[in-house]
Amino acid sequence: MIALTSHKQKTMKQTLIALTAASALAFGTIAAVHADDHGGPGRKGHRHGERGGRGHGNPLDRLDRDLNLTAEQKAKVQPIVDQTKPQIKAIHEEAKQKTKTVMDNAMTQIRPLLTPEQQQKFDAMQKAHEDMRDARKEMHDARSQ
Repeated sequence: MIALTSHKQKTMKQTLIALTAASALAFGTIAAVHADDHGGPGRKGHRHGERGGRGHGNPLDRLDRDLNLTAEQKAKVQPIVDQTKPQIKAIHEEAKQKTKTVMDNAMTQIRPLLTPEQQQKFDAMQKAHEDMRDARKEMHDARSQ
């Protein structure tokens, strides 16, 4: 019986470690997508529409820089770029929402597996993540005004 209990504890611990790692990865992915969309950490001063950076911003600037477009080509390409922006934004928003749903489900399943002390720390970690997300949104909104 002790071996079975020890095996169960080991399996549960391995599962918890795997879920924690998956959660950290998913939170990191959400943060990265959010940072890319909202000029968050890691942007190194890059703003939408500026040249340079990591290729985000206005794709026409990147095409112009890489292909040396003529004025006529730019005039024809810009409406195509403008048309794709809302579609891409919608895809990003949908992906973020789906990821959030999956993560919320995982967190709901993980929490009961934790000790009361671990639950307390887990809740604090989730609150800190939410606070950071809210602060980034507030900063983005302030910059947009």
